[in-house]
Amino acid sequence: MEQTTPENQITYVGVDIAKDRLDYTVDDTRCAHVENTHQSHRALIKHLQSLPNARVVCEATGGYERAIVAALLLAQIQVCVVNPGRVRAFARAAGLLAKTDPLDAQLLRRFGLQMKPRLHRALDEATATLRELLDYRRQISDQLVATGNRCELAGRILRERLEILRALLATELEQTDALIKTHIHEDDSLRTKAARLRKLQGAGPVLAATLLAYVPELVKIESGQLAALIGVAPFAHDSGRRHRCRHVRGGRHSVRQVLYMAAVSAIRCNPVMRAFYRRLVEAGQLKKIALIAVMRQMLHALNLLAANPNFVLVPNTAASVTFHFGV
Repeated sequence: MEQTTPENQITYVGVDIAKDRLDYTVDDTRCAHVENTHQSHRALIKHLQSLPNARVVCEATGGYERAIVAALLLAQIQVCVVNPGRVRAFARAAGLLAKTDPLDAQLLRRFGLQMKPRLHRALDEATATLRELLDYRRQISDQLVATGNRCELAGRILRERLEILRALLATELEQTDALIKTHIHEDDSLRTKAARLRKLQGAGPVLAATLLAYVPELVKIESGQLAALIGVAPFAHDSGRRHRCRHVRGGRHSVRQVLYMAAVSAIRCNPVMRAFYRRLVEAGQLKKIALIAVMRQMLHALNLLAANPNFVLVPNTAASVTFHFGV
């Protein structure tokens, strides 16, 4: 079980996080605030430690939550970092349309009480650093694509400047890739896990690093749950006699984006995945749907491979992939 404390003994604390300020409430009636600084974090933690079984509920804010979450976990205070979209949907369902920082803190506390979100687990230092490097790599990659697109429409003078910028970004991307490779190689745990994942044809260094950094649930949950977590599991959309097309939705976009490109590579270089993809297309499936199915099968294979490096993919005449384990 994730928790041992009975729910009726937990004190939920809603914390709304901004760049400069933290608004928090423990009872939905009174709301206080402190600055978002290390010194104020210590004061807030001291107050929370005086509460019985405090559990903080906050949103993922793109980075401003990292310092306070790390400080709370270090102080052994339970934290739930929730998706802002889920909280907004909860607010609309409850008819709460107004939005201020104190109201958001109260909303987060109510969300915790009603939805019981899962606890946030601290990343080890090596994984946290890898995630930070990959965040930086994604930013450089996006800038490189945007700069290349601008070059196509730019005039002669501006194009020269953009070409210089594109060359600088390309060099920085190459150096960042080398830094990520070195970081993984120097950590025993990351190196071993990455080597296992890359045994699957089509799974390159970027996919392996992405899974290690952004999917700590790998091996710890079943492949079906993992597919839903990443956003490659189709959800039913049926009502009465109507059976509508199923769609994938939600999930971790940064992981799904890399997995998509890996699946494109796999249907070219992995004979098992290529045969699986072709069977689906020949059976009448749209190519995009077949590719998503390949993504799902790859994720299943990677989840098994991370747990047991001795398994192998075996071709199957049916529209599926068979997994065998060695000795």
